[in-house]
Amino acid sequence: MYNFDDLIDRRNTNCMKWDRLEELFGGTGLLPLWVADMDFSAPPAVLKAIKERTNHPIFGYNYSSDEYYQAVISWMKRRHNWKIDREWILFTPGVVPALSYSVKAYTEPDDNIIIQSPVYRPFYTTIENNGRNIITNPLIYRDGRYFMDYEDLEAKIDSKTKLLILCSPHNPVGRVWTKEELTKLGEICLKNDIIIISDEIHFDIVYKGYDHTVLANVSPEIRERCIICTAPSKTFNIAGLQISNIIIPNNELRKKYSLELEKDHIIRPNVFGEEALVAAYNESEDWLDSLLEYLEKNRDFFISFVDKNIPQLKVVKPEGTYLLWVDFSDLGMNSEELRDFLVNKCKLAVNPGEMFGKESGLFQRFNIGCPRSILEEALIRIEKAVNGRN
Repeated sequence: MYNFDDLIDRRNTNCMKWDRLEELFGGTGLLPLWVADMDFSAPPAVLKAIKERTNHPIFGYNYSSDEYYQAVISWMKRRHNWKIDREWILFTPGVVPALSYSVKAYTEPDDNIIIQSPVYRPFYTTIENNGRNIITNPLIYRDGRYFMDYEDLEAKIDSKTKLLILCSPHNPVGRVWTKEELTKLGEICLKNDIIIISDEIHFDIVYKGYDHTVLANVSPEIRERCIICTAPSKTFNIAGLQISNIIIPNNELRKKYSLELEKDHIIRPNVFGEEALVAAYNESEDWLDSLLEYLEKNRDFFISFVDKNIPQLKVVKPEGTYLLWVDFSDLGMNSEELRDFLVNKCKLAVNPGEMFGKESGLFQRFNIGCPRSILEEALIRIEKAVNGRN
């Protein structure tokens, strides 16, 4: 029904992923599998809604409609078994800005904030740019899978520790945390009066055999100490419309957060973002189900190709997200040599591991949200370059 194999030319559209390759990576003829948006068309219902809105020639100030709130509420209940109230929902133009507002709302300069590395780069910069201290609680990499290190977490908590930023599902390692794992994390934070900012932007991209648990659904007590960051942007490939929903059940935490939004006059989504969200959540669920099937086949194709043709690489099989975390350490290169190899020999643009954590320089993050023909071409390029070294 939906053609995810269609090759859509994104060049010359001010596209970050395709139009800034030479500037950012320094090579020519590169195939991009880096920044986390997909090379798929947004759902037909979203495109239709935006086109219909352009039939009215005025794009003035708007306000968030009842339909907008109900779409969010219904999606959370239907897809995530989470019953939320309308007043819990706050708009921001993206999850990354939401992290910054959280840091400013709940901490003071020189407070400590915990992140679980390797993790999405803006977790680091959000803390640093706001004058807070980064405390890393590295994940444990064991038998090709990542786990939380609770003992290390408890050892690093002190009186200055105010926040923990959770990535769930985890970017880049692809873990979908179990309810048991989240409960243990939440109980440690409750015991130490730590607020959890849970970045759940990838929560709709979960593969068969795994279930995403919204952190606030773990227990009533944990619900009162967490901020849930969600958006339709990754799910429906509409990041450029800049709309996210920050859900805060606790009234006092919500008041503090709202004050930070008011300081910057963050009030409402743009008219196209709201139209897209409503159409995505109300009319595009079948599109998402088809997308998940395609992404799972992409994941399995990538892993099968590597196992058969490039056994020097080790892929961390993701349970969620359209991102693959790949270990290149068996090639015997340092991180600088590996970057040169990928750009100049493989002609690929992927995210280097060190941007997610200093311990991960020999890993690379691949975006598999693309037609399979692009993925196959990327893997063939790696295979040829690796064989060319022998």
